[in-house]
Amino acid sequence: MIGSLKAIWAKVAKLRGDLQVNFGSYILRRVIYALIVLFVIITVNFFIFRVMPGDPVKMIIDPKMKPEVREALYEQYGLKKPMSEQYFLYLKNLLTLNLGLSFTTSRPIMDELLERLPNTLKLLGIALILEILIGVSVGIFAASKRGSAVETFVTSAGLFTHAVPGFFFQLILLLLFGFLIPIFPIRGTMSAPPPVGAWAQLLDRIHHLILPVFSLVIINFGYWALYTRNAMVEALGQDYIVTARAKGLSKKTVLRHHAFRSILPPIITIIFLSLPGIISGAVVTETIFSWFGVGRYLLDAVLKQDYPAAQGAFYFIALLTIISNFVADIVYGLVDPRIRVGGGEGK
Repeated sequence: MIGSLKAIWAKVAKLRGDLQVNFGSYILRRVIYALIVLFVIITVNFFIFRVMPGDPVKMIIDPKMKPEVREALYEQYGLKKPMSEQYFLYLKNLLTLNLGLSFTTSRPIMDELLERLPNTLKLLGIALILEILIGVSVGIFAASKRGSAVETFVTSAGLFTHAVPGFFFQLILLLLFGFLIPIFPIRGTMSAPPPVGAWAQLLDRIHHLILPVFSLVIINFGYWALYTRNAMVEALGQDYIVTARAKGLSKKTVLRHHAFRSILPPIITIIFLSLPGIISGAVVTETIFSWFGVGRYLLDAVLKQDYPAAQGAFYFIALLTIISNFVADIVYGLVDPRIRVGGGEGK
């Protein structure tokens, strides 16, 4: 008896060791993939601005400048160095997060991005949380009402909001509630001049947040609702759900503790994969609502041919995207052990 228990324990220990080794190799592969992707992105980011039309030098060099001033500016931005030397200097600066100086403002680009990042995270972070909470809840409710008018309404509304161009819907909301019925401010993160007092400023910022956040929630909730509804419908048809119902469990228990739990890993993965959209999806929204954020900064840099600023913003977004995807892979590996079985490959 004791010998049998020791043999079983040895097998369990070996299995745990194999899973740890597989998961470690899985993480290592993801790190290597992330580094390769980052290298490709920053290389393309360097060369794409060298082949774009237009002369960015004209943005910072006045024809009336003295020759020594021009030479100092060329030297400052490294515009006369060979392409290979510029590239290696570019890589060195990225490793130290030294993104250079903006052509238009002559300020450090990293400082300008960090000034705008909190506004972007506040706007799109709040919107993402509400989208997930509302969309997933509505999707579960629609799946529990299979074949009813509620499910038809949720499906139709989700498809409609997902199909309509987001910028068009935002412009309509801005026209209705900013101009025709001026309930909300039409631009900015705070009134100018700002109100006096901490509470007054907080309420003013919330007032400026409501319309852009509401527009993002309406635009994107359909994606979460439809995905959750489809996944729940498939889960509710599985044998273990039938068994749970046969045991006399309540409908709410079956939905929450059986069906929803089974679809939780892919939802968690999608949540982490949606994090890059907090930054990259900010361009249109921040432009329409004149929001002082990273997305608006990127668009302004491209329009003004401020290549160092545009490069820095693209690198910033790419870095956050890769980090988010890497975290999503790790979290998925933790919540779904199947990817650690069979050599650690996800299947």
